[in-house]
Amino acid sequence: MNGYLLATNIVTAHLKKHPLVKQRIRDAEAAGRLVMLNAVTYYEIRRGLLFAGAQRQLRAFDKLWQALGIVMIDHAVLDKAAELYVELRRAGQLIEDADILIAAIAVVHNLTLVTNNTGHFSRIADLHVEDWLTS
Repeated sequence: MNGYLLATNIVTAHLKKHPLVKQRIRDAEAAGRLVMLNAVTYYEIRRGLLFAGAQRQLRAFDKLWQALGIVMIDHAVLDKAAELYVELRRAGQLIEDADILIAAIAVVHNLTLVTNNTGHFSRIADLHVEDWLTS
């Protein structure tokens, strides 16, 4: 794996100053591994903070994404997401479109998805998942 892609629940934990998440980000960066946000998580976090009027957290989020960077959705990600959708739907294990897009970003860019929802994402065959809230 090239590095880590943070899911929305992990970014939320970071904004709430969860010590395990903060330490794991520091450890990954010290080891020279990328730690990045993704376009879907950026959207989900930003809309929630704007709606809540959480200006302090919005400033902290802006610093975070600017420091880590954002992996955007491109043609390869959209194609992979469509494939994942078909696989999951045929297996009767469909998940939300936003989560399919996040998983596709991680798979296409060879990143480990960091999420507290490992059971949910474990349905996706080629996706590497870690939970930084419990380990």
